[in-house]
Amino acid sequence: MKLKHILAGLLVATSFSSCSDDFLDKQPLSEITAETFFNTASDLQLYTNGFYRMWPSTSIYNGESSTDNIIQTELSEEMRGARLVPTTGGGWNWGYLRDINFFLQEYEKSDDEAAKSHYGGVARFFRARFYFDKFQRFGALPWYDAPIAPDDTEALTKPRDSRQYVVDKMLEDLDWAIENLNEEQNTYEVTKYTALALKSRIGLYEGTYEKYRGIDGFEKYLEASVAASAALIEDSPYQIYSTGSPEQDYLELFNSHDANETEVILARAYSEDLNIGHNVNYYTTTSSYGRPGMPKDLVNSYLNADGTRFTDAAGYNQISFTEEIQNRDPRLAQTIRTPGYTRKGQSIELAPNLGATVTGYQIIKYVTEPVYDTNGQSITDLPIYRFAEVLLNYAEAKAELGTLSQEDLDNSINSLRQRVGMPDLIMDAANATPDPFMAAQYPDVTGVNAGVILEIRRERRIELYMENFRWDDVVRWKAGQTLTQPIRGLYFSGPGEYDLTGDGSINVVLYEGDRPANPISGIQYYKLGSDFTLDENGLIDPHPDFNGRSFDENKDYLYPIPRIELQLNPNLEQNPGWK
Repeated sequence: MKLKHILAGLLVATSFSSCSDDFLDKQPLSEITAETFFNTASDLQLYTNGFYRMWPSTSIYNGESSTDNIIQTELSEEMRGARLVPTTGGGWNWGYLRDINFFLQEYEKSDDEAAKSHYGGVARFFRARFYFDKFQRFGALPWYDAPIAPDDTEALTKPRDSRQYVVDKMLEDLDWAIENLNEEQNTYEVTKYTALALKSRIGLYEGTYEKYRGIDGFEKYLEASVAASAALIEDSPYQIYSTGSPEQDYLELFNSHDANETEVILARAYSEDLNIGHNVNYYTTTSSYGRPGMPKDLVNSYLNADGTRFTDAAGYNQISFTEEIQNRDPRLAQTIRTPGYTRKGQSIELAPNLGATVTGYQIIKYVTEPVYDTNGQSITDLPIYRFAEVLLNYAEAKAELGTLSQEDLDNSINSLRQRVGMPDLIMDAANATPDPFMAAQYPDVTGVNAGVILEIRRERRIELYMENFRWDDVVRWKAGQTLTQPIRGLYFSGPGEYDLTGDGSINVVLYEGDRPANPISGIQYYKLGSDFTLDENGLIDPHPDFNGRSFDENKDYLYPIPRIELQLNPNLEQNPGWK
């Protein structure tokens, strides 16, 4: 059995991780006592295996479908501005922290120094990861670095620590982990490189969060991101995966059953043998499960293949599908169905299935052979930390600090562009003529590096599409108003016959009134005003009855703390605007 199957099995079989959502005073791992455990390397490994259950389980798109990256039949509460204060739950679950802190309290009794160093690092990595997930959702939190007794009222009613204090403690944990974790490359287990990747992510998040809110001292977090990213760039086994096939390398990176160890630093393993799957094939190919689609504004942001801006052309928003996807950044055709698309392992060219996508732009990232189309049966490994993200973090942090050079771009962003045969990003040219299309999305980006920062944001949204970054990026950039912009899809001139594959054959018919008599097999028929609505410009409007979306700048960047938690701990304060 392959290593990934063994590791996946461990995550399913281990009973040493809490799946409970109890708060901090729950009993730690009831079958384990400090007197009989934590003595050997095997004990430490077995206990820390349970922490891997913090990874995503069956869904790989939740963080995208709550934003403007993936549009579905129903808009998320975040997109509708419809979140409410929950009574319980709401993400305020602390069981894993209790387990991590219990381990860190007890593991030193082992005599195996090498095991203590490594698994102590694993635990500290997961504590930083745990806090970062909560921190992104709720902001400042009470920091706990030891288990809490059920009768420790002072600890259980502790107020929040400052935002900077919590971030500094996360980085402190990661620095310890980086110093002590094993350096061996391992795609499915935490190593020194994983801790560096998380430090790169946290530093960029907090540095930009503070910068775009005018908080003093943001620079140190951007510098932490730069340092961690540079360590991975200069001294790690990772690089951008490329076989010299720009028309397929990006797609194959994500539709491979096994994570690509060249670029993927850490992945969540899925296994057909163990019946551990997710649902991306079913989600993107069926007409009964959300009908996800890429929005037109994102399609528009992909550059032309020669590096020029698609949105500089007159009438760019009303171009037929076969025209608008010609000679574009090859990642577009490797992320959505375009002419020439075939399913993995097949040779039949397929048009976009408009019944499976509300925007007409049908997603293919992670999609594999049709045999895995049943719900919950997809087995492509989920990348959690990828070298491409580190390169993007590095370039953005340096640009925001004002220390970015062309050499830095060549060592980061341009590696991503070269994989798909795109021209290099030239810093001076980007800053000389910032893209007005991108600037309209992010009006807060100003200064001498505005042009290159906008280009880095373009690269980030495209390269990391469907990898659960968009919401957090919008939050840290203080760019919530981007989520209120009109959502549109494919352009059609009106009722009629359409060729979406470019082969001269009709594959879509849009009609009004009665369905055409004697429909032809293999052609998709959709009634305008019923199956699809076109706006005044001929663009699909997937939500014609809901265009009055709002984003409250005073509250919507954070989630509310559940009411019961505020009652249990009167020293907690609700997030602003949620009272």
